[in-house]
Amino acid sequence: MLTSLLGVLKMNEKKKERCVLTNVIETEMDILKRHIHILKTVQKHQPMGIIKLSELTNYPQHMVRYSLRILEQDGLIEPSSQGAVTTDKVTKTMNTLKRILGEISKTADDIKKDLE
Repeated sequence: MLTSLLGVLKMNEKKKERCVLTNVIETEMDILKRHIHILKTVQKHQPMGIIKLSELTNYPQHMVRYSLRILEQDGLIEPSSQGAVTTDKVTKTMNTLKRILGEISKTADDIKKDLE
């Protein structure tokens, strides 16, 4: 519980440093990072329930629950009687994410150059 609270406080502290122009992008990147962290944790320790995932990732249970719902909707995990397990779709999706994040990184670099 205390660890989860500290995680939320760290996230709130980060938000104070944000720029209005990039707030949505930063928020979405934080959510993506959390989804991936939870997916990789499930993959490593499956099957996994919400409470154990919350303890291992230091995210509050409500955030873990939301991430699990999104990952299930995308077909990356599925429920089992003992907790979430990953599906065969994970490897392909990770490769797609790497490609897309590379494209996003290039776009960010282009924007940074425009700021100089």
